Amino acid sequence: MTAVLHHRCDGPTGAPPLLLGPSLGTSLAVWDAQAPALAERHRVVRWDLPGHGGTPAGLLRALGTDLAVTVADLAGLVITLADSLGIDRFAYAGVSLGGAVGAWLAVHHPERVTTLALVCSSARFGGPEGWQERAALVRGQGTEALTSGAPGRWFTPAFAHTPAATAMVGDLLATSAAGYADCCDALAGFDLRADLARITAPTLVVAGQQDPATPLDHATELADGIPGAVLVEIPAASHLAPVEQPGPVLAALTGHLAAHPTHCQEGH
Repeated sequence: MTAVLHHRCDGPTGAPPLLLGPSLGTSLAVWDAQAPALAERHRVVRWDLPGHGGTPAGLLRALGTDLAVTVADLAGLVITLADSLGIDRFAYAGVSLGGAVGAWLAVHHPERVTTLALVCSSARFGGPEGWQERAALVRGQGTEALTSGAPGRWFTPAFAHTPAATAMVGDLLATSAAGYADCCDALAGFDLRADLARITAPTLVVAGQQDPATPLDHATELADGIPGAVLVEIPAASHLAPVEQPGPVLAALTGHLAAHPTHCQEGH
């Protein structure tokens, strides 16, 4: 049996599929606040990145990937997961790196992605040097080296010490150094700016107005580059907007999904 990403399915098996991708350093729990409501009308499939949550850090290595991990590699794992569940076409929403995976899929596998939502994401997450440095730091010191700075990157000051924020930092602490560093490598090599116009799926771009990791100009670049994309700004939200402002993010997603319903049969 083919190894697949750790995942969780909620909602009726016969409902339109919706795949939810996580951010670097978080598990599928980043979508906990939205999943129950989304599962009322969709077959919601949440998944964990390699080394995050329940996915083994060495999943890609076990499949023969010896070079630096790329977003294309991660997208391939998502396709394998969808295939294993008998899902042919699906709506997709992702946070940050999870959004990058969805954008890559929309460019390279447009026949699979019916609608797309990019939450606190980017077409290019800065230059490669910073990601390479972070990968080296984590490989040497573990994800513990990042936990003190994570709340300031992920949340506004007013939210950074809440139980929900603390739980996300716990996710980061539980993430394997190898898996996190591999995902840093993927971000270092990611640049989809020249391909945004190739995205044909109806696209929603969601931005946290106080996000220092993917600032508003990153969201604007996505919305301007993807034909017909709609940009929604979430006030009082930083990088993990689904955790900090669950209601407004859910409202944006449900509105987008309702406006662009998935009419398809699962299976091949």
